[in-house]
Amino acid sequence: MSTGDPAATPREHKAHAPASVGCFVLTVSDTKVPETDTSGRLIRELLAAAGHEVVGATIVRDEPADVARVVREACGDPRVRAVLVTGGTGITARDSTFEAIDALLDKRLPGFGELFRALSFQEVGAAAMLSRAQMGIHARRIVVSLPGSPNACRLALERLLLPELGHLAREVDR
Repeated sequence: MSTGDPAATPREHKAHAPASVGCFVLTVSDTKVPETDTSGRLIRELLAAAGHEVVGATIVRDEPADVARVVREACGDPRVRAVLVTGGTGITARDSTFEAIDALLDKRLPGFGELFRALSFQEVGAAAMLSRAQMGIHARRIVVSLPGSPNACRLALERLLLPELGHLAREVDR
């Protein structure tokens, strides 16, 4: 089977996927500073350890316009193939990251949030339903929105994102 074959398996797709993906990490928080940004630091470390390039990282307040601006700017950088956002996915009045990112998405990949919540349920029980983690595509870039918890970020990266990041980038580029 050729790699252009629509019947090709995910294993065949992964075999032709990039080993390294350029990523931008955005932390959304009203209180975090670089020294206290444990989730953003963890994401950068896990990406680098898996061979991906962290092109940039920043922290913004949980303001929809700021979140959208940074995601759009990151997606405009030709080195960036994926934007990973941590924070602001809960249900409090200040949590607006979901809406800011959802408004940008050209395509949504609901399976990510569904799988993330199923895996989270195994660790935190019914509280997993409060997460609004999501994944989609904006400007031919992967955009992932994760909770602000380091444990949640580790779960999402180790179990879902790192095993598929190259494959995702390959599919978005097609």
